[in-house]
Amino acid sequence: MLAALTVEARKLNRSLALLLALAAPCLIGIFAFFNISRFDRPGPWEQWLTTSVGIWAFFMLPMSVTALTALVAQMEHAPRAWDHLRSLPVPRWRLYSAKLACVLGLVVLMSVFNLAITYGAVELAATLKPAIRPTGQADFAGTAWVLTKVLAAALLMIAIQFWTAMRFASFVPALAIGIGGTFFSVVATAAKQGVFFPWQMPVNMLATEAWRVNTALGLGAGLGTVVLIAAVAHLSAREVR
Repeated sequence: MLAALTVEARKLNRSLALLLALAAPCLIGIFAFFNISRFDRPGPWEQWLTTSVGIWAFFMLPMSVTALTALVAQMEHAPRAWDHLRSLPVPRWRLYSAKLACVLGLVVLMSVFNLAITYGAVELAATLKPAIRPTGQADFAGTAWVLTKVLAAALLMIAIQFWTAMRFASFVPALAIGIGGTFFSVVATAAKQGVFFPWQMPVNMLATEAWRVNTALGLGAGLGTVVLIAAVAHLSAREVR
């Protein structure tokens, strides 16, 4: 398993995956910088950190997962390399598990970048305009915990995107599902049923109602884990066409 993970990590190092992992949090950081700069009075640290997490969970995370899973899958689909990989004396499930581990690892890395870059953006804005320096203390531990729950709640969405991207040689189905899921998540933001929609589960970690948080987290993490296992099992058993 370690060998498969090493190979996948090297492939990612030669791809655009790391650039994507940095670009998405940077966009949130740029937004945070200009957003806080337009004010004349300071606001609490909690406001800016919560806003950053909200943007990440609501829009940037789903779109990043869509692009990332498609990119990871196309590294094998585009050159038609699956026949070679699946002929190697390695259990097939390890190949897919290694790819899945890399996807999850990059999403975790992006979450860390999001927190760090947001802090840097707010500090830069406050340095250039001291009157808006945030009040109170930045609760990094609390924000990191919320980001952890966001990631857990996103497992079902990640599983769907990963399964689709790996199943179809064309990147179109995975992109269509990702864009469609994000679209319906945005237009149906206020819907109570959104707690059961995979693309809205991450942002429900910021809900003020405990039942929404617990339901989305339980379904996203629990059902997501089951779907991830099922995806690896199905992809390992089927023949690539």
